[in-house]
Amino acid sequence: MKFLANENIPKMTVKMLRDAGHDVLSVAEDMAGAEDRAILSLAAKEKRTILTFDADYGELIYQKRMAVPAGLVFLRFMPKNPGEPAKILLMLLEKARTELEGHFTVLERDRIRQRPLAQ
Repeated sequence: MKFLANENIPKMTVKMLRDAGHDVLSVAEDMAGAEDRAILSLAAKEKRTILTFDADYGELIYQKRMAVPAGLVFLRFMPKNPGEPAKILLMLLEKARTELEGHFTVLERDRIRQRPLAQ
């Protein structure tokens, strides 16, 4: 899967996702300090799913009608360690077979909520 890891995603999570075979572009590595608008635009252009702890993306997509990425995963929990987000995402992708593309996904440790992204 193609991800765009926001600047707040731990480096260990990026590494673990890459090690699992996912194509992960990291804002921290490749475009540090980029504004949300630029991140949304790049994700839409490259058909990437954004991974973020930033709650602002819902407003930017649904209310301000900015560029729509392939998908968006809002991680709504404080990680216990830098690899926890990757462990939860990988489990979700491998076991639950949840479709992240085309959805705004709110991911908590013990539950997941999704709504379609307006294309």
